[in-house]
Amino acid sequence: MSEDQRVGRILTPNGWVAGRIVFDTHVVAIEPGAVASGAPRIIPGFVDLHVPGGGGADVMQGADAVRTAARLHARHGTTSFLPATITAPEDQLKSALSGIGVVQGERRTDEARVLGAHMEGPFINAGRLGAQPPYARSPDADFIAEVCAEEIVKLVTLAPELDGGLEAIAQFAAAGIAVQIGHTDADYETACAALNAGARGFTHLFNAMSALHHRAPGVVGAALAQAEYAAIIPDGVHVFDGALLSALRAIPKLFMVTDATAAAGMPDGDYPLGSHTVTKRGESVFLDDETLAGSALTMDVAFARLLALGVQIEDASRRVSTYPADFIGRQDRGRIAPKSWADFVILDGNQKIIEVVIEGGVV
Repeated sequence: MSEDQRVGRILTPNGWVAGRIVFDTHVVAIEPGAVASGAPRIIPGFVDLHVPGGGGADVMQGADAVRTAARLHARHGTTSFLPATITAPEDQLKSALSGIGVVQGERRTDEARVLGAHMEGPFINAGRLGAQPPYARSPDADFIAEVCAEEIVKLVTLAPELDGGLEAIAQFAAAGIAVQIGHTDADYETACAALNAGARGFTHLFNAMSALHHRAPGVVGAALAQAEYAAIIPDGVHVFDGALLSALRAIPKLFMVTDATAAAGMPDGDYPLGSHTVTKRGESVFLDDETLAGSALTMDVAFARLLALGVQIEDASRRVSTYPADFIGRQDRGRIAPKSWADFVILDGNQKIIEVVIEGGVV
Protein backbone atom coordinates (compact mmCIF):
# COMPACT_ATOMS: atom_id res chain seq x y z
CA MET A 1 0.00 0.00 0.00
CA SER A 2 1.27 3.49 -0.86
CA GLU A 3 1.61 6.05 1.88
CA ASP A 4 -1.26 8.36 2.83
CA GLN A 5 -1.52 11.17 5.35
CA ARG A 6 -3.95 13.19 7.45
CA VAL A 7 -3.47 16.58 9.11
CA GLY A 8 -4.93 17.56 12.46
CA ARG A 9 -4.45 17.25 16.19
CA ILE A 10 -3.27 13.69 16.77
CA LEU A 11 -3.73 11.88 20.09
CA THR A 12 -0.56 9.88 20.75
CA PRO A 13 0.46 7.92 23.87
CA ASN A 14 2.43 11.02 24.90
CA GLY A 15 -0.41 13.48 24.36
CA TRP A 16 -1.66 15.67 21.53
CA VAL A 17 0.58 16.47 18.57
CA ALA A 18 -0.47 19.08 16.04
CA GLY A 19 0.75 18.07 12.59
CA ARG A 20 0.34 15.20 10.20
CA ILE A 21 0.23 11.44 10.45
CA VAL A 22 1.84 9.46 7.62
CA PHE A 23 0.70 5.87 7.20
CA ASP A 24 0.31 2.85 4.99
CA THR A 25 -1.14 -0.21 6.75
CA HIS A 26 0.80 0.98 9.80
CA VAL A 27 1.73 4.38 11.17
CA VAL A 28 4.94 5.46 9.44
CA ALA A 29 5.50 8.80 11.17
CA ILE A 30 3.86 11.51 13.24
CA GLU A 31 5.29 14.84 12.15
CA PRO A 32 4.64 18.02 14.18
CA GLY A 33 3.62 21.07 12.20
CA ALA A 34 1.18 23.91 11.90
CA VAL A 35 -2.50 23.07 11.54
CA ALA A 36 -5.45 25.31 10.79
CA SER A 37 -7.76 26.51 13.51
CA GLY A 38 -10.55 23.99 13.88
CA ALA A 39 -8.47 21.18 12.40
CA PRO A 40 -9.95 17.73 13.09
CA ARG A 41 -8.86 15.52 15.95
CA ILE A 42 -7.39 12.12 15.13
CA ILE A 43 -7.76 9.50 17.86
CA PRO A 44 -7.14 5.73 17.99
CA GLY A 45 -9.79 3.50 16.50
CA PHE A 46 -12.12 1.85 18.97
CA VAL A 47 -11.43 -1.70 20.19
CA ASP A 48 -14.49 -3.66 21.36
CA LEU A 49 -13.92 -6.95 23.19
CA HIS A 50 -17.57 -8.01 23.44
CA VAL A 51 -19.66 -8.10 20.26
CA PRO A 52 -22.33 -10.81 19.88
CA GLY A 53 -23.61 -9.24 16.66
CA GLY A 54 -24.79 -6.23 14.73
CA GLY A 55 -26.56 -5.18 11.56
CA GLY A 56 -29.21 -7.85 12.03
CA ALA A 57 -26.67 -10.70 12.27
CA ASP A 58 -25.73 -12.88 15.24
CA VAL A 59 -22.15 -14.18 15.24
CA MET A 60 -23.34 -17.65 16.24
CA GLN A 61 -24.71 -17.90 12.68
CA GLY A 62 -21.27 -18.19 11.09
CA ALA A 63 -18.74 -16.29 9.00
CA ASP A 64 -21.20 -14.29 6.91
CA ALA A 65 -22.90 -13.02 10.07
CA VAL A 66 -19.53 -12.07 11.58
CA ARG A 67 -18.77 -10.07 8.44
CA THR A 68 -22.13 -8.28 8.64
CA ALA A 69 -21.39 -7.28 12.25
CA ALA A 70 -17.85 -6.24 11.27
CA ARG A 71 -19.20 -3.89 8.61
CA LEU A 72 -21.78 -2.34 10.92
CA HIS A 73 -19.37 -1.65 13.76
CA ALA A 74 -16.65 -0.34 11.43
CA ARG A 75 -19.00 2.44 10.34
CA HIS A 76 -19.28 3.46 14.01
CA GLY A 77 -15.55 3.72 14.63
CA THR A 78 -14.72 0.21 15.84
CA THR A 79 -11.54 -0.72 14.01
CA SER A 80 -10.94 -4.07 15.69
CA PHE A 81 -13.06 -6.34 17.86
CA LEU A 82 -13.76 -9.75 19.35
CA PRO A 83 -17.00 -11.37 18.17
CA ALA A 84 -18.57 -12.97 21.23
CA THR A 85 -20.07 -16.44 21.24
CA ILE A 86 -22.74 -17.18 23.81
CA THR A 87 -23.59 -20.29 25.79
CA ALA A 88 -24.54 -23.15 23.48
CA PRO A 89 -24.00 -26.89 22.99
CA GLU A 90 -20.40 -27.77 22.21
CA ASP A 91 -20.93 -28.50 18.52
CA GLN A 92 -22.59 -25.13 17.98
CA LEU A 93 -19.79 -23.35 19.82
CA LYS A 94 -17.16 -25.06 17.68
CA SER A 95 -19.02 -24.09 14.51
CA ALA A 96 -19.33 -20.47 15.61
CA LEU A 97 -15.67 -20.27 16.58
CA SER A 98 -14.71 -21.72 13.20
CA GLY A 99 -16.69 -18.99 11.45
CA ILE A 100 -15.00 -16.32 13.53
CA GLY A 101 -11.65 -17.85 12.64
CA VAL A 102 -12.42 -17.57 8.92
CA VAL A 103 -13.05 -13.83 9.19
CA GLN A 104 -10.09 -13.38 11.52
CA GLY A 105 -7.87 -14.75 8.77
CA GLU A 106 -9.31 -12.69 5.91
CA ARG A 107 -10.47 -9.15 6.55
CA ARG A 108 -12.32 -7.30 3.79
CA THR A 109 -11.83 -3.58 3.27
CA ASP A 110 -15.14 -2.42 4.74
CA GLU A 111 -14.83 -4.55 7.87
CA ALA A 112 -13.43 -3.99 11.32
CA ARG A 113 -10.55 -6.36 11.99
CA VAL A 114 -11.53 -9.52 13.89
CA LEU A 115 -8.79 -10.16 16.45
CA GLY A 116 -10.19 -13.50 17.60
CA ALA A 117 -13.16 -14.59 19.68
CA HIS A 118 -14.57 -13.85 23.10
CA MET A 119 -16.06 -17.10 24.41
CA GLU A 120 -18.73 -16.00 26.90
CA GLY A 121 -19.73 -19.29 28.48
CA PRO A 122 -20.57 -22.12 28.57
CA PHE A 123 -18.63 -22.28 31.86
CA ILE A 124 -20.96 -19.92 33.71
CA ASN A 125 -23.35 -20.18 36.66
CA ALA A 126 -26.80 -21.44 35.63
CA GLY A 127 -28.28 -19.13 38.24
CA ARG A 128 -26.66 -16.06 36.65
CA LEU A 129 -27.47 -16.62 32.99
CA GLY A 130 -28.85 -13.15 32.33
CA ALA A 131 -29.87 -13.50 28.68
CA GLN A 132 -27.65 -16.51 28.02
CA PRO A 133 -29.36 -19.67 26.73
CA PRO A 134 -29.64 -22.53 29.27
CA TYR A 135 -26.56 -24.54 28.33
CA ALA A 136 -24.28 -23.61 31.24
CA ARG A 137 -21.94 -26.33 32.47
CA SER A 138 -18.82 -26.89 34.48
CA PRO A 139 -15.43 -26.61 32.80
CA ASP A 140 -14.14 -29.52 30.72
CA ALA A 141 -10.34 -29.69 30.58
CA ASP A 142 -10.30 -31.59 27.28
CA PHE A 143 -12.59 -29.09 25.55
CA ILE A 144 -10.53 -26.22 26.96
CA ALA A 145 -7.36 -27.81 25.57
CA GLU A 146 -9.04 -28.09 22.16
CA VAL A 147 -10.11 -24.43 22.27
CA CYS A 148 -6.63 -23.31 23.26
CA ALA A 149 -5.05 -25.29 20.42
CA GLU A 150 -7.23 -23.61 17.78
CA GLU A 151 -5.78 -20.15 18.66
CA ILE A 152 -9.05 -18.36 17.85
CA VAL A 153 -10.29 -17.58 21.35
CA LYS A 154 -8.52 -14.60 22.92
CA LEU A 155 -10.86 -13.95 25.86
CA VAL A 156 -13.08 -16.17 28.01
CA THR A 157 -15.80 -15.33 30.51
CA LEU A 158 -16.37 -17.92 33.23
CA ALA A 159 -17.70 -18.36 36.76
CA PRO A 160 -14.87 -19.32 39.14
CA GLU A 161 -17.16 -21.00 41.72
CA LEU A 162 -17.98 -23.88 39.37
CA ASP A 163 -16.34 -27.25 39.95
CA GLY A 164 -12.97 -26.93 38.25
CA GLY A 165 -13.41 -23.18 37.76
CA LEU A 166 -10.09 -22.09 39.24
CA GLU A 167 -8.27 -24.85 37.38
CA ALA A 168 -9.92 -23.74 34.13
CA ILE A 169 -8.75 -20.17 34.70
CA ALA A 170 -5.19 -21.38 35.15
CA GLN A 171 -5.45 -23.55 32.02
CA PHE A 172 -6.68 -20.67 29.86
CA ALA A 173 -4.16 -18.22 31.32
CA ALA A 174 -1.29 -20.64 30.68
CA ALA A 175 -2.32 -20.68 27.00
CA GLY A 176 -2.20 -16.87 26.85
CA ILE A 177 -5.97 -16.44 26.78
CA ALA A 178 -7.34 -13.58 28.88
CA VAL A 179 -9.96 -14.55 31.46
CA GLN A 180 -12.77 -12.41 32.82
CA ILE A 181 -14.98 -13.30 35.77
CA GLY A 182 -18.63 -13.09 34.82
CA HIS A 183 -22.10 -14.66 34.92
CA THR A 184 -21.16 -15.67 38.42
CA ASP A 185 -22.53 -15.94 41.95
CA ALA A 186 -19.10 -16.21 43.54
CA ASP A 187 -18.39 -14.60 46.88
CA TYR A 188 -15.65 -12.04 47.41
CA GLU A 189 -13.08 -14.60 48.51
CA THR A 190 -13.64 -16.84 45.47
CA ALA A 191 -13.41 -13.88 43.11
CA CYS A 192 -10.08 -12.92 44.69
CA ALA A 193 -8.92 -16.52 44.35
CA ALA A 194 -9.83 -16.34 40.65
CA LEU A 195 -7.64 -13.27 40.23
CA ASN A 196 -4.81 -15.11 41.93
CA ALA A 197 -5.37 -18.09 39.60
CA GLY A 198 -4.89 -15.93 36.51
CA ALA A 199 -8.15 -14.09 35.80
CA ARG A 200 -7.47 -10.44 34.99
CA GLY A 201 -10.82 -8.77 34.57
CA PHE A 202 -14.60 -8.80 34.91
CA THR A 203 -17.31 -9.14 32.27
CA HIS A 204 -19.96 -6.36 32.01
CA LEU A 205 -19.32 -5.16 35.55
CA PHE A 206 -22.39 -5.09 37.85
CA ASN A 207 -24.47 -7.25 35.48
CA ALA A 208 -24.99 -11.00 36.01
CA MET A 209 -22.78 -11.16 39.11
CA SER A 210 -23.09 -11.13 42.89
CA ALA A 211 -23.66 -7.57 44.02
CA LEU A 212 -21.83 -5.38 46.53
CA HIS A 213 -23.08 -5.45 50.12
CA HIS A 214 -20.98 -4.00 52.90
CA ARG A 215 -20.91 -7.33 54.77
CA ALA A 216 -20.84 -9.50 51.63
CA PRO A 217 -18.86 -7.63 48.98
CA GLY A 218 -19.39 -10.26 46.29
CA VAL A 219 -17.85 -10.15 42.82
CA VAL A 220 -18.62 -6.46 42.40
CA GLY A 221 -16.77 -5.73 45.62
CA ALA A 222 -13.78 -7.77 44.46
CA ALA A 223 -13.69 -5.84 41.21
CA LEU A 224 -13.85 -2.45 42.90
CA ALA A 225 -11.26 -3.43 45.50
CA GLN A 226 -8.82 -5.55 43.51
CA ALA A 227 -9.18 -5.16 39.74
CA GLU A 228 -6.84 -3.36 37.39
CA TYR A 229 -9.14 -4.08 34.43
CA ALA A 230 -12.89 -4.58 34.03
CA ALA A 231 -15.34 -4.23 31.16
CA ILE A 232 -18.57 -2.26 31.47
CA ILE A 233 -21.52 -1.46 29.18
CA PRO A 234 -22.01 2.34 29.17
CA ASP A 235 -25.45 2.52 27.61
CA GLY A 236 -27.11 4.09 30.66
CA VAL A 237 -29.41 1.06 30.98
CA HIS A 238 -27.17 -1.82 32.01
CA VAL A 239 -25.39 0.46 34.47
CA PHE A 240 -26.70 3.79 35.70
CA ASP A 241 -24.36 6.76 35.52
CA GLY A 242 -23.58 6.91 39.24
CA ALA A 243 -22.40 3.30 39.26
CA LEU A 244 -20.30 3.88 36.15
CA LEU A 245 -18.67 6.91 37.75
CA SER A 246 -17.95 4.88 40.89
CA ALA A 247 -16.25 2.20 38.81
CA LEU A 248 -14.23 4.81 36.92
CA ARG A 249 -12.83 6.05 40.24
CA ALA A 250 -12.09 2.56 41.58
CA ILE A 251 -10.74 0.55 38.62
CA PRO A 252 -7.68 2.09 36.96
CA LYS A 253 -8.18 0.54 33.51
CA LEU A 254 -11.94 0.19 33.31
CA PHE A 255 -12.81 -0.14 29.63
CA MET A 256 -15.98 0.05 27.59
CA VAL A 257 -17.69 -2.71 25.63
CA THR A 258 -20.93 -2.65 23.68
CA ASP A 259 -22.20 -6.22 24.19
CA ALA A 260 -23.96 -5.35 20.93
CA THR A 261 -26.44 -7.91 19.65
CA ALA A 262 -27.80 -8.36 16.13
CA ALA A 263 -30.16 -5.48 16.97
CA ALA A 264 -27.34 -2.91 16.84
CA GLY A 265 -27.82 -0.56 13.93
CA MET A 266 -31.31 -1.91 13.25
CA PRO A 267 -34.90 -0.68 13.71
CA ASP A 268 -37.11 -1.91 16.53
CA GLY A 269 -38.11 -5.55 16.14
CA ASP A 270 -37.07 -9.13 16.81
CA TYR A 271 -33.53 -10.44 16.31
CA PRO A 272 -31.55 -13.62 17.05
CA LEU A 273 -29.26 -14.10 20.05
CA GLY A 274 -27.99 -17.65 19.87
CA SER A 275 -31.01 -19.88 20.44
CA HIS A 276 -33.04 -16.94 21.80
CA THR A 277 -35.11 -14.33 20.01
CA VAL A 278 -34.70 -10.86 21.49
CA THR A 279 -36.67 -7.67 20.95
CA LYS A 280 -35.22 -4.21 20.35
CA ARG A 281 -37.26 -1.34 21.72
CA GLY A 282 -35.64 2.03 21.47
CA GLU A 283 -32.01 1.69 22.52
CA SER A 284 -32.48 -1.49 24.58
CA VAL A 285 -32.87 -5.21 23.86
CA PHE A 286 -34.97 -7.64 25.91
CA LEU A 287 -36.07 -11.24 26.27
CA ASP A 288 -39.79 -11.96 26.45
CA ASP A 289 -39.63 -11.75 30.27
CA GLU A 290 -38.08 -8.24 30.05
CA THR A 291 -34.57 -9.44 30.98
CA LEU A 292 -31.96 -7.20 29.39
CA ALA A 293 -30.43 -9.15 26.51
CA GLY A 294 -27.23 -7.44 25.46
CA SER A 295 -27.50 -4.04 23.86
CA ALA A 296 -27.92 -2.10 20.63
CA LEU A 297 -24.93 0.08 21.54
CA THR A 298 -22.14 1.10 19.18
CA MET A 299 -18.77 2.36 20.33
CA ASP A 300 -19.20 5.87 18.97
CA VAL A 301 -22.18 6.23 21.28
CA ALA A 302 -20.22 4.70 24.17
CA PHE A 303 -17.44 7.23 23.58
CA ALA A 304 -19.93 10.09 23.42
CA ARG A 305 -21.55 8.97 26.68
CA LEU A 306 -18.20 9.12 28.47
CA LEU A 307 -17.64 12.64 27.21
CA ALA A 308 -21.15 13.62 28.34
CA LEU A 309 -20.33 12.33 31.84
CA GLY A 310 -17.38 14.71 32.01
CA VAL A 311 -14.60 12.26 31.14
CA GLN A 312 -11.82 14.07 29.30
CA ILE A 313 -11.36 13.04 25.69
CA GLU A 314 -7.87 11.63 26.34
CA ASP A 315 -9.13 9.38 29.13
CA ALA A 316 -12.25 8.41 27.21
CA SER A 317 -10.08 7.37 24.26
CA ARG A 318 -7.95 5.12 26.43
CA ARG A 319 -11.08 3.42 27.76
CA VAL A 320 -12.53 2.64 24.33
CA SER A 321 -9.23 1.85 22.60
CA THR A 322 -5.97 1.46 24.50
CA TYR A 323 -7.05 -0.43 27.61
CA PRO A 324 -9.08 -3.11 25.80
CA ALA A 325 -6.25 -3.64 23.32
CA ASP A 326 -3.76 -3.95 26.16
CA PHE A 327 -6.02 -6.37 28.02
CA ILE A 328 -5.68 -8.96 25.26
CA GLY A 329 -2.02 -8.21 24.70
CA ARG A 330 -2.37 -6.18 21.49
CA GLN A 331 -0.02 -3.27 22.00
CA ASP A 332 -0.05 -2.75 18.22
CA ARG A 333 -3.71 -1.64 18.40
CA GLY A 334 -5.63 1.02 20.27
CA ARG A 335 -2.97 3.73 20.01
CA ILE A 336 -1.44 6.01 17.39
CA ALA A 337 2.32 5.49 17.42
CA PRO A 338 4.98 4.60 14.85
CA LYS A 339 4.69 0.93 13.77
CA SER A 340 1.21 0.50 15.27
CA TRP A 341 -1.60 -0.44 12.88
CA ALA A 342 -3.07 2.58 11.11
CA ASP A 343 -6.42 2.35 12.91
CA PHE A 344 -7.98 5.68 13.80
CA VAL A 345 -11.09 7.80 13.75
CA ILE A 346 -11.21 11.43 12.76
CA LEU A 347 -13.50 13.76 14.70
CA ASP A 348 -15.00 17.11 13.86
CA GLY A 349 -15.27 20.01 16.31
CA ASN A 350 -18.30 18.40 17.98
CA GLN A 351 -16.40 15.13 18.55
CA LYS A 352 -18.47 13.37 15.88
CA ILE A 353 -16.83 10.85 13.57
CA ILE A 354 -16.21 12.12 10.05
CA GLU A 355 -13.85 9.35 8.87
CA VAL A 356 -12.75 5.87 9.94
CA VAL A 357 -9.41 4.38 8.86
CA ILE A 358 -8.71 0.68 9.39
CA GLU A 359 -5.27 -0.73 8.65
CA GLY A 360 -4.63 2.27 6.44
CA GLY A 361 -7.83 2.05 4.42
CA VAL A 362 -10.80 4.40 4.63
CA VAL A 363 -14.10 2.75 5.53
